[in-house]
Formats: sequence, C-alpha cells, structure tokens
Amino acid sequence: MKEITVAVIGSGSTYCPELVDGFLKASDSLKLKKISFMDIDERKRTIVGDLCVRMLKKAEVDCEVVMTDDLDLALQGADFVVTQIRVGMLQARYLDESIPRKYDLIGQETTGIGGMFKALRTIPVIKHICDRIEAICPNAWLINFTNPSGIITEFVLNNTNVKNIGLCNVPIDMLDDVKEITGDDVDITYVGLNHLSWISSIKKEGKELLPGLIESGFSPKVMANIKDDGFDLECLRAIHGIPSSYLQYYYCRNAKLEHQRSDPKTRAQVCMEIEEQLLEMYKDETLCIKPALLDKRGGHKYSLAAVSLINSLANDVGDIQVVNVKNNGALDFMDDDDVIEAPCYITAEGAKPIKVENFDNEHMIALMRVVKAYEKYTVEAAVTGSDAAAIKGMLVHPLIGDWEKATKCYEELKQAHRKYLPEFKFDD
Repeated sequence: MKEITVAVIGSGSTYCPELVDGFLKASDSLKLKKISFMDIDERKRTIVGDLCVRMLKKAEVDCEVVMTDDLDLALQGADFVVTQIRVGMLQARYLDESIPRKYDLIGQETTGIGGMFKALRTIPVIKHICDRIEAICPNAWLINFTNPSGIITEFVLNNTNVKNIGLCNVPIDMLDDVKEITGDDVDITYVGLNHLSWISSIKKEGKELLPGLIESGFSPKVMANIKDDGFDLECLRAIHGIPSSYLQYYYCRNAKLEHQRSDPKTRAQVCMEIEEQLLEMYKDETLCIKPALLDKRGGHKYSLAAVSLINSLANDVGDIQVVNVKNNGALDFMDDDDVIEAPCYITAEGAKPIKVENFDNEHMIALMRVVKAYEKYTVEAAVTGSDAAAIKGMLVHPLIGDWEKATKCYEELKQAHRKYLPEFKFDD
C-alpha cells in the first residue's frame, strides 16, 4: 500500500467530499499519510473541511490533516497537488454566462468567450501555484481539475516545469456509457480535446459497432450542467462519431442560445443555489458521508477519475485512462506539444498517449485544429496580456467569430473581470 501526501488547492469547493470519498474507496491501495485542505475562502474551507474530516474519522483513517489559507504550508511534502479552483468564484461565472448573451453569443464557462475569460482569470493563479510547487515540492504531480482543464494543462505543460496531468470526468462517463451497451470487451477509439471529443470507433472482435449504435439512437448521458437538446441522427451520420455532451454547443448552438435567452436563471445562479444547499447540509455535524445532492453539480465520477489516476501514478499500475497530456506523436495531425485528451498508459513515469494509426475523420481533425488554435491564442493572451492574441482566438473560435459582437463582448467582460487580469492594460 502506497503512502501519499496530498494537497487540495481550492478545498472549499463543494466537490471536495467527492474526492475524499474516492480516497476512502481506494484505501486498499492508497494510504493517506497527510492531506492539506487549502482555500482562501475561510467560510467554505471550514464548512467543507470539517465534513471531510468527519468522513475520514468515520472511516478510521489515521492521517495528518491541515486546513489553511497558506499555499506554501499546504504544499509542504506533497506527492500530489489537486487543483480545483474558481477564480472570482461563481459570481465571475455568472458574468461569463450572462454578458455574452447580450451580444447573441453563447455564455458557457469552459468554451466560447466565457471559457476564454475563465482561462484568462485562472492562468495567472495557476502560474503562481506552479511557481510554488517548483520551489517547495518539485517532484509532486499536479492533477488539475480546474476548468477549462485542457487550456490550463496547455499552459502548464508548455510554460512551467511542473509534472502535470489534466483531468475531466467527461471521458470516463462516455466510455462507461458505451460499455453498458456493448460490454467491457470492446476497443474504443476516443479522440479530441477537453470538452471537444468524440468516440470515433467501437470494435468488438474486429467488428465495427459504431454505425449500429448511431442508428439505434444511442448517445452518452448528458452532463448535469448541460440542457439536453440531443444530436440529430443525420448529424451523427455525417460526423461518423459519438460526440461528448459539450459538442451540443457546436452542433446545436441556436438551441443553446435560445435556452440562455429564455431561462430565468443562468447555470451559475443554479449552482449558487445548489452550493448553498450543500453548505447547509455540510454544516450538520452528524453528516459524515457524501450527500446525493452533490451529483447535481455535474461532477459525476469526478473522484473516480482523480483517485484512479493518482493510484496508477503512485503504484505504477500501467493501466489505460483518458487524460489531458501533450500529443507527442499520438495524433499525426496535431503538433507534438499540443495538449490533447487521449487514452494513455499511466505509470509512475506519467501518462504516455497511445498512438492512433491512420485516423482519417476529416471533420474531427478540422475542428480539433481550429479549437486548438483558439486555445493557444488564449494561453498567449493570458501570459502576455495581449488583446490582439485574445481577439485572434475569438475570431477563429466557432462559437464566437463575428468581429463586432466579439470585440464589444470582449471589452465588457474584460472590464468586468479587470481585477483578475493582472497582465492586461486598461485605459482608465
């Protein structure tokens, strides 16, 4: 059994009990020597942290627990650093979702112009965390769940020396949903970027099952944070793949925009309400398990993804998991330093992406390339404070594009988030 020290940065997240629950379920192979819960929000850090401590005590886990707002203290001795931060909290997400709709643009926290601003706010903070990891625990693995996870990982792996793997719960949900129908003994080709991914092949004993599944009307369960508009059968036939839920923003964009216009509350406002309900529940000193309400936040199987990855790194398991890593030749049509979301062998050395031979789905290739260009422009903008880089990113993104809408929305969002954009210049 491997002993590990874990630092959770952003431990005031109401998802944190999900992570602890995952460690408890993995106690046969992972032993928590120490866990640090770090968050700058004292109220949430205390409420959520106290529940996590009760969960550990109920399970009779004997480990050191630190609760702090001091990043350096939290990182002391860490083998694994889990980041799940939200710069500007849910109020910033509300602005990302509500301001774009004024310009007939989709407001979403991980893609489009809203996702861009979440990345622009987050990268400076992640850079500071990485600087401190390099100084305090340089051998630690950074396991990033902070959205937009693919862009954050793109920044870390190409701009720091931190050992980093990006994670999302979308892939594990998609693969499990397919296997519920086909059985476990299938060879699935999963390809894409974070929140821009498809299953492009499902083979069983050499037979391709994908067309039959498409014709049967199969689609993976939609994430709790996405209103399901479904995918038109002709659309799936045309792209020849099973898309992740987030591709509804691309293939059903008018429907998504209409929802955002007509819904009385943004998703951020719904999450604020759920968060407060959860925090009230967490205050109950008799509660010592993860409440079911947590699943409504959209983080289904979050702990399974995180703890499975940590276990495989710590114990040199050598299994296959879908994570965000540098391409390094896995996809011939992407650059080696492009961060992709791909099946990888996970060992103590890290994540090695599995090469996909003869991939020829031109639709997926084209969309991945253009969105990767947007992601790289976004990282450049966050690092340098370049308005030009941000604008170029917006103009190539399929959900933005229009010059007048993009630039006006950009200026309003930039002003709204100015205190979180230290690299950018402002006229006043």
